Amino acid sequence: MQQSYSVVRVIQASPAAIFALVADASRHPDIDGSGTVRRLRAGATRMLSLGAVFGMEMRVGVRYSMRNEVIEFEPVRRIAWRTTVAGPLGRWVGGRIWRYELEEVDDGTRVSETWDISGDKQRWLLGRFGTPASTVRNMARTLERITELTEAGRPPAHPEAG
Repeated sequence: MQQSYSVVRVIQASPAAIFALVADASRHPDIDGSGTVRRLRAGATRMLSLGAVFGMEMRVGVRYSMRNEVIEFEPVRRIAWRTTVAGPLGRWVGGRIWRYELEEVDDGTRVSETWDISGDKQRWLLGRFGTPASTVRNMARTLERITELTEAGRPPAHPEAG
């Protein structure tokens, strides 16, 4: 089974504007193409940096929380975080990595979003339920949202963001 999946799009905005949006955890509900990210958990780190831990309230049928740790951070170039389910279940559920890489090009910024499941504790299940195909579609929607928010100028605040 494939270990990572990427979607790439050129966005007519600066790498700094795109990075500022992605590195602000409170803005993740605004950019999430899956519709599952609800809000940053109360008291969680908003502005991300290497080693930062932040929690997200999620919903896919039922509500749950994710714990995320920033494992790669190169300002205006790259950011990645590893996700696990918050609480004791995190020992068995999670381990996937979400990564954004930005490269300035002539007509804007080449943005690559990658879903890396090489260290995911459930990777053996993921290929059996169509998850990679739906995740790739959701990543494409995420890059569409980032495009809409950054090409339009000032990104509007999400109503549930803290």
